[in-house]
Amino acid sequence: MSKFPKVIAAAALSAGLTLPAYAGTYGLGRPALPEEIAAWNIDVSPDGTGLPVGSGDALTGEEVFAEKCAVCHGDFAEGVDNWPKLAGGQGTLDHEDPLKTVGSYWPYLSTTWDYVNRSMPFGAAQTLEPDEVYAIVAYILYSNDLVDEDFVLSNETFADVTLPNAEGFFVDDRLQSEAHFWKPEPCMADCKDSVEITMRARVLDVTPEETVATEAVVEEAAAEPVAAEPVVEAAAEPVVEAVALDPELVAKGAKVFKKCKACHKVGEGAKNSTGPILNGIFGATAGMVEGFKYSKPMLAAGEDGLVWDEEALAAFLTKPRKFMKGTKMSFAGLRKERDIEAVVSYLRSFD
Repeated sequence: MSKFPKVIAAAALSAGLTLPAYAGTYGLGRPALPEEIAAWNIDVSPDGTGLPVGSGDALTGEEVFAEKCAVCHGDFAEGVDNWPKLAGGQGTLDHEDPLKTVGSYWPYLSTTWDYVNRSMPFGAAQTLEPDEVYAIVAYILYSNDLVDEDFVLSNETFADVTLPNAEGFFVDDRLQSEAHFWKPEPCMADCKDSVEITMRARVLDVTPEETVATEAVVEEAAAEPVAAEPVVEAAAEPVVEAVALDPELVAKGAKVFKKCKACHKVGEGAKNSTGPILNGIFGATAGMVEGFKYSKPMLAAGEDGLVWDEEALAAFLTKPRKFMKGTKMSFAGLRKERDIEAVVSYLRSFD
């Protein structure tokens, strides 16, 4: 045995370090602790095995869904832009362009529960409590007209739910059913003269698109410089105003802002995404972030002189679609006044 590992061991012990448990002859790693295994072992089987104790009804789920899911999936699970639709599509699987949702395509409810619990909300995975997951899944079922609004989903009622496409999948038996097609040598005769494309990725509609500037948008913005410039100059004064920010409130705002990160970016290097960047939003005229394609109501509000001060932003964050009818922002709004105040302070830190 080489004396090199002994030198490493001596150096580690002299430094007060704990040596790793030896795995074979390599001396790497250690057996996983029970609590570490438990943290990863969160999968749920179709029969409900692995579910935690808990429950949630569809009405409660509607509120949780509106707060934490609607920004991407819409208030009614109908999807926003190219973000996934979770409801609808029944009877479309045999169509050229089927709508694959929880209600039309997914075979097992356990897939829905596991995915929500493991990966959602976007940007804040595994922050949901079990009761919240049950409630959200119950609301998704309700949105697909599979349960009534007073339905309660729990670890005890989970197995009672059967999704419409449960029988639409079968075990992959190609090893047996297609064995007679296999040959030791590839067939190089009677090939087709041409190949026909029957489906395109864009038709599948599975990848969210970022809302970015197009040439037409840039040209449109350049065509109206006279209307935009006076408003920006008038709104410039509040931007340079010094504001003392509460560090604790800013930190809280950073946590609440996780609900917004799916669409909006802030900080150094931030770029427009589904929503515009929010750097320097205070004192700025609505609809004026360069390179972002705004809705007509937002552009009209900017032309009418809407400037994002604390009052206007707080009202918008409370109920965006009530504040501005026709806005593309699908987020239902923040319900707690303290959360709104925190997000406002957080955004002010990027002035």
